[in-house]
Amino acid sequence: MQSFTRKRKNPALLAATLMGSRASGSEEVLPRPRFQLDLWLGFILHSWILDIGRPFVTVSLVLPADLFPLNRPSAAEYLHFLFNICTPLILLKMIERTPRSLPPLAVHLGVIAVAMGTSLHLVTDAITRRLVLIGYQLHLSVRDNPIMEELRPPALIDAFELLCFFDDTIGHLMWCVPFFLALFLFFSGCFHHRTQEDKMPPTAWMLLLPSATYYWFLMAEGQTFILFIFTFFAMTATVMHQRRRGLVPDANGLFMLYSFSAALLLLLLWVSCLWSDGVLRRKHRGLIYIPQPRAVYTLHTQHTHT
Repeated sequence: MQSFTRKRKNPALLAATLMGSRASGSEEVLPRPRFQLDLWLGFILHSWILDIGRPFVTVSLVLPADLFPLNRPSAAEYLHFLFNICTPLILLKMIERTPRSLPPLAVHLGVIAVAMGTSLHLVTDAITRRLVLIGYQLHLSVRDNPIMEELRPPALIDAFELLCFFDDTIGHLMWCVPFFLALFLFFSGCFHHRTQEDKMPPTAWMLLLPSATYYWFLMAEGQTFILFIFTFFAMTATVMHQRRRGLVPDANGLFMLYSFSAALLLLLLWVSCLWSDGVLRRKHRGLIYIPQPRAVYTLHTQHTHT
């Protein structure tokens, strides 16, 4: 009789246990996602103050040009110092919140590359700022600048071209590749089950335009369109793959997708407005024509501030 009672109770207990484990498992696997306001707000403030704001100081729109001696760091260089320090910290914080744990060696190499790339950018920007103050025109190539044509010996022009190559090519790759890689790794963890489909909060919509503007600035001023578009394609492919598994982007994923899409629209508008500018086309030759904002400044608006 006791054995018969045990046989009748065991299936009920087993079913209750399984239902409880499934319920608890569903709560663990499908937590309610939240918008990373602290991360995105810090990222946008860092980008706008230390990166976008630096050229305004560089071209002396904020502070007078004679406030700092030319043989000493200026306000723009001090902002660049802070940018070099804060950028690896922002990327490390972003990597910490990704679901995938990277090997420590890869993280260390990425931080070193970002620090070296931003340092190369700092040196070149400091020299370029002083050249602009004595007549260097950013909308012209190095060899086409009038002050470069007067250099003696002429081989000094090669040294300036090498300096620009370290900044525009090597320096930008060394810090932009880890930057976009960290963004993609963070995006890969911004998914949840479609039953938890969420919308962006109002704070995310408020940060959308500043975020998209910074991505536009990276593509235009940093000439990183190829890295940007490959990252965007990878994000889109990830969304298509995750939808087959029943997962959709959460508020953070939607924020990144909308920011990248808006940045492409801003870039399209920027290029269309300057499409017929012959001077800028001589500076930006090749299949991809994206004028730099600082080149547009020296070509069209510098005379109004000097």
